[in-house]
Amino acid sequence: LYLDTRKILRIVSKDTDITVGIAGRKWINCDGKENFPDGEIFTGPEENNINGYIRFTYPGIYNGKEVEDIKLHVKDGKVTKATALKGESFLKSMLEIDDGASRFGEVAIGTNYGITRFTKNMLFDEKMGGTIHMALGAAPKETGATNDSIIHWDLLCDMKTEGKIYADGELFYEKGHFIDAVLDIL
Repeated sequence: LYLDTRKILRIVSKDTDITVGIAGRKWINCDGKENFPDGEIFTGPEENNINGYIRFTYPGIYNGKEVEDIKLHVKDGKVTKATALKGESFLKSMLEIDDGASRFGEVAIGTNYGITRFTKNMLFDEKMGGTIHMALGAAPKETGATNDSIIHWDLLCDMKTEGKIYADGELFYEKGHFIDAVLDIL
């Protein structure tokens, strides 16, 4: 896969500019064999190689609690600043649950363009085409990632209007879609 050979992702959107180390990690293409509806590609990032800031434009929902307009600053893989328009105290308490909760265990791109609206069911919403998501906490071990936590909290960012993703400096995703030249090698 195209992304399996890359070392650094850079995700850029409104209030977002974050680099994510992915060297040596396996990307998984979810194509309907395990989750329904399916439609995402994901990996576990390098635990200490995430830097920058990101704004999650959809509410973060965990065990029925809703956190709106989450903004995180990350240095060397660890969240160093966290704010939210609604539910900020809950967000901060989640980051302190254990050592792995303040680090990302997953980075993913939603590929199901049949999902067109946010439903507040993250197992469904995280697959929405034109979005990315990153999960705080436990990493999927099959990717080679090792972050461990009792939580795995998927947070969703809209990429449809201003979003761009670069792999090792090469633009491969823009405004919610893969660039045509890369589609054949994904």
